[in-house]
Amino acid sequence: MADPRDKAAAQPPPTLGEGCLARYDPDALSDELGTAFEGAAQLWAQLNRPDDASAPAADAPASRRTPAPRPAGRSSR
Repeated sequence: MADPRDKAAAQPPPTLGEGCLARYDPDALSDELGTAFEGAAQLWAQLNRPDDASAPAADAPASRRTPAPRPAGRSSR
């Protein structure tokens, strides 16, 4: 009989690095862990389509310059 304290639970794959640099070890990932996703590239392209707001302005005159932003913490008075 199995140990009653040994309950089934999901375990994360091994990681590399620490803190903010922690990431899953790509060599330890496998299909058994559910890491295969063949449609990832298509989904990424679909979700990250360039929109009109991020497109470069084609009709802006080249001779005009954008004013520099004001320094932070200074009053306009």
